[in-house]
Amino acid sequence: MRLGTNLSFAVKRWVEPESWARVVRHELGLDLVQFSFDIVDPWWPQDLRTPLAASIRKAAAAEGITLHSAFVGLAHYTYNQLLHPFEEGRQAALHWYRNAIDLASELEVEAVGGPAGALSADQAVDPALVERRYRMLLDDLVRLSEYARAHGLKALLLEPTPLRREFPNTIAMAVQMQEDLAGRTAVPIQWCFDWGHAIYRPLYGEAANDTLAWLTALRDHIGQIQLQQSDGELDRHWGFTHEDGIVDPVRVAGEIRQAGLDHVPLFIEVFYPFEWRNDQVLADMKTTVAVLQKALA
Repeated sequence: MRLGTNLSFAVKRWVEPESWARVVRHELGLDLVQFSFDIVDPWWPQDLRTPLAASIRKAAAAEGITLHSAFVGLAHYTYNQLLHPFEEGRQAALHWYRNAIDLASELEVEAVGGPAGALSADQAVDPALVERRYRMLLDDLVRLSEYARAHGLKALLLEPTPLRREFPNTIAMAVQMQEDLAGRTAVPIQWCFDWGHAIYRPLYGEAANDTLAWLTALRDHIGQIQLQQSDGELDRHWGFTHEDGIVDPVRVAGEIRQAGLDHVPLFIEVFYPFEWRNDQVLADMKTTVAVLQKALA
């Protein structure tokens, strides 16, 4: 199993390409990275993004780091994105995602994506409207897959989340989306399975103990796995140092192997308080990497 990291840990700290590349390679001992759009925003003008993408590729290559994929990040996740209640908001989100695909292509990564959006509180209570917005989302994903293929990407990533106003939020919904998109997309829609999302007890109850059910049901469409420590009460994105965490790395490794997904890249996705000192973040990340590497060996 190949372990890498999302650059979520580096946001607002190690922003220069040479800086985060040095930390990833020499402090953490990793050579696989998932780029975060919290580092470079796809909304930035293309004439400014393009030289930044070139500097990122150069820094990664200099350290022997593979840039695997590019992910939405925390900032854009705060928006309703492709499920925005207004047509203007949805069109803006489509524009953002096309920009994201442009940037991902310039970074020469193979996949791009993240959570696709959230219904508003008012729209989510109307079953007929929810169904219509779901169908619109599928159409948007088809369009974006065509744009992705035209720009040399191999896949679009979609992340299941433990929110009822987002798609998908259950195994059954993810399977249904697979069926509804079958044969329609120009590149595959792959699941980014986040371990901490699947153990969210307030939504899943006893089923939150069965992460293997997610892995086996979605196995053929999982393109990557994100690892975080959590207590199952909120979407924590802790490092594997937290005393209240319930994610057992040894069990994680065993279930990944049992599901036949040990060929899928694994990415640490941890967010730290901005108030933490840099040395605190580094220490936590180093321990997190060591814990996971031992369990995955």
